[in-house]
Amino acid sequence: MKRMKVFIQSVNFNADSSLLQFIEDKVQGLSKFHDKIIDAEVFLKVQKTSEKENKITEVKMNIPGNELMIKKETKTFEEGISLGVDSLKRQLKKSKEKLRDSASI
Repeated sequence: MKRMKVFIQSVNFNADSSLLQFIEDKVQGLSKFHDKIIDAEVFLKVQKTSEKENKITEVKMNIPGNELMIKKETKTFEEGISLGVDSLKRQLKKSKEKLRDSASI
């Protein structure tokens, strides 16, 4: 199976290799739910705020004819990625069902 390209960008900080590997593994796992994912872009930002949930994780996923996007504000990037991947999983399943439905008409 072809691996999708995952672009990871961290804003205002350097993400360590274990975080990058965690993101890569989680996002790659989404290809089980949709076989035509073109690529994924992950943006990690730290908000300068007193809030504990100051980590912003955004994932944009490109599939043919559509772009899926999630944004999570959490205490850790790992939590943001885990929640985001769960959301994207649901979106990918929905979009695949729509494709299947339109193909059977």
